[in-house]
Amino acid sequence: MPIPALFLRVAVPSPLHRLFDYLAPAECNPAALAPGMRVRVPFGKTKTIGILVEVVAHSAVESGRLKTALEVLDEQPLLSADLLQLAQWASGYYHYPLGEVFASMLPALLRSGKAPETKSLRRWRITPQGATIAPDSLTRAPRQAALMRLLHAHPEGLSSAQFLEHPGDWQETLRALIKKGWVEIDETGDAGHIPQSREQPLMLNPPQQEAVTAACDALGNFQAFLLDGVTGSGKTEVYLQIIEQTLARGLQALVLVPEIGLTPQLIERFQRRFNLPLAVLHSGMSDRERLSAWVIARGGQASIIIGTRSAVFTPLKNPGVIIIDEEHDTSFKQQDGFRYSARDVAVMRAHQANIPVILGSATPSLESLHNVNSGRYHSLKLPERAGSALHPSIETLDVRHQPMDDNLSQPLLTLIARHLAQDNQVLLFLNRRGYAPTLLCHDCGWVAECRRCDAHLTLHQGSRLLQCHHCGTQRPLDKHCPACKSTDLRALGYGTERIEHALKNKFPETLITRIDRDSTRRKGTLKTLLEGVHSGASQILLGTQMLAKGHHFPDVTLVGILDTDQGLFSADFRASERMAQLILQVAGRAGRAEKTGQVVLQTHHPDHPLLQLLLTQGYHRFAEAALEERRDVGLPPYSTLALLRAEASHRDYPQQFLNQAREAAQVLNMAGVELLGPVPAPMEKRAGHYRAHLLIQATRRSDLHQLLDAWLPGLKKIPGQRKVRWALDVDPTEMV
Repeated sequence: MPIPALFLRVAVPSPLHRLFDYLAPAECNPAALAPGMRVRVPFGKTKTIGILVEVVAHSAVESGRLKTALEVLDEQPLLSADLLQLAQWASGYYHYPLGEVFASMLPALLRSGKAPETKSLRRWRITPQGATIAPDSLTRAPRQAALMRLLHAHPEGLSSAQFLEHPGDWQETLRALIKKGWVEIDETGDAGHIPQSREQPLMLNPPQQEAVTAACDALGNFQAFLLDGVTGSGKTEVYLQIIEQTLARGLQALVLVPEIGLTPQLIERFQRRFNLPLAVLHSGMSDRERLSAWVIARGGQASIIIGTRSAVFTPLKNPGVIIIDEEHDTSFKQQDGFRYSARDVAVMRAHQANIPVILGSATPSLESLHNVNSGRYHSLKLPERAGSALHPSIETLDVRHQPMDDNLSQPLLTLIARHLAQDNQVLLFLNRRGYAPTLLCHDCGWVAECRRCDAHLTLHQGSRLLQCHHCGTQRPLDKHCPACKSTDLRALGYGTERIEHALKNKFPETLITRIDRDSTRRKGTLKTLLEGVHSGASQILLGTQMLAKGHHFPDVTLVGILDTDQGLFSADFRASERMAQLILQVAGRAGRAEKTGQVVLQTHHPDHPLLQLLLTQGYHRFAEAALEERRDVGLPPYSTLALLRAEASHRDYPQQFLNQAREAAQVLNMAGVELLGPVPAPMEKRAGHYRAHLLIQATRRSDLHQLLDAWLPGLKKIPGQRKVRWALDVDPTEMV
């Protein structure tokens, strides 16, 4: 009897919302095929790598019209059943092609067909002979001295991934130290064992202990916890002790953080506590490093996985707990391509894996607080700072009628001088980088504008450049006005670079550290700057929201927020929530140790009702009021949103397409769904494209998805859809 044909149903990375059938390669063993394997297939005029979703005996397409798969790349499924299930859910919820979802879940080298292999775990450590060498004695070899200090501080050794967190190329220096016999390479690794504590756990206060107990009692079952703790309340110690009990059961812990900048300090904290390899995943790593981390997480050699947004898809051999630090942070939402929320995907992954998930924040999102109120999440509160640290005092500084010196009021300058005189540190916050957001001709009124965006170019004085912070365009600073040839060009407004310049003039003997995206571009720079802060060498810290997240500065006693008014007036309904979160996150950097903290907010609107509510009654009363407003007007979390975005190089095309899309939705006549727009985007022109939005709102999530399921396939048939680039954003967090 002839052997029946075997068909492979493959998810191919393409914008098409469908699977593709292929004939199985003649040489493959049908019994060895399983969902989750990678398959190299012909696709159009090219070859691509897809994921095997199903092996079937019949296809809706005639066998003669089907192409044959070129090869099956894996002997075992690369993606486990739980990740396949998670991808199917994410594809359905975010209405994104399954093949593209799979591509987002895999490291780049696996997407290109490389084998899921990693080199053995290599660690460089001090030898007994090297332990007798004092780094300070190596005065004629500063690079060797610096490296010996680093290795002396880590007697267990450092991996190549850990070396990446330190600036410089260490390879040549390492070779020299190995040749001297002071450093050795250990390739045995220490994975797969029950970790022994190195740094002793801290004594927990009663609320911390209750949180640890509740989370650990839930191990082996799904439960979503909101760890609602004020800044400095010891949330990280709670995470560590939960993880310690998770590892003792032979399970893995996945920890998500919003920013790369938080990763090095968290890694160091975990390394001080646990004696085991970590898998670290973030965009600052090379493709090979990401693959290695992915492989050891999948194989179980790494019991702790730490990463940013995309790490939510990391395979786990023995999942035990998922922790999301700073759960309110908008960095957890992908803003292009596959627009998923890592926080929400993590909750669903924990539900599917039947494990607990902990969402931690000092300023929880209104969605998470609503889930607590609805009984979906269990609240764990840490109302007080850990140890003897006290809450900082927060006060407004009314700058109306005040003489301002480069956006610094005299009362604030007096406070800075007083705190510095007491040998304390000062942190100043301004969420605007560059020197000035506008360059103006004083004679004719010309303004330097981006030719590709509806935005002004930002002046960067140090590099003598004008830059667009939206599309990345940059050009040399004008020497004279292009319109009238005047040389009287003036910088309007303030950025961190300008404030740094002003502070150097006011406090010439004080070392000032500026931390923003410009000052930390080079790998390892952020770590070096933070080390200078922690050592006490730097007394004034100045920066953007990079300073607001998770940092512990025990000697900072004064925090000054230079422009509180940015978030008080905005068309975005989430602006007040983000303003409150940012203020309290920044304020939380003050007084985190034995010293009393003081927080000052420069504002022209000290009597603003939301600001007064936040400062007099706290974040939770503010959140209650904000939730009441949202409920009254039917905004999330009391409704659900999707945003259809369209853009094109011609101004009229996006509006035309969205008008046709709206008409197609109205024909479906779905009850409970409201269509708003289309309207131009708040910044209509960006990166040379004109943009427009159509907002879809529904009280019930099921109604929204019912419409999207029926509506989206027809959008590809709209005559004008080929003239635009369009995308759907489910649960949008940004409307720009």
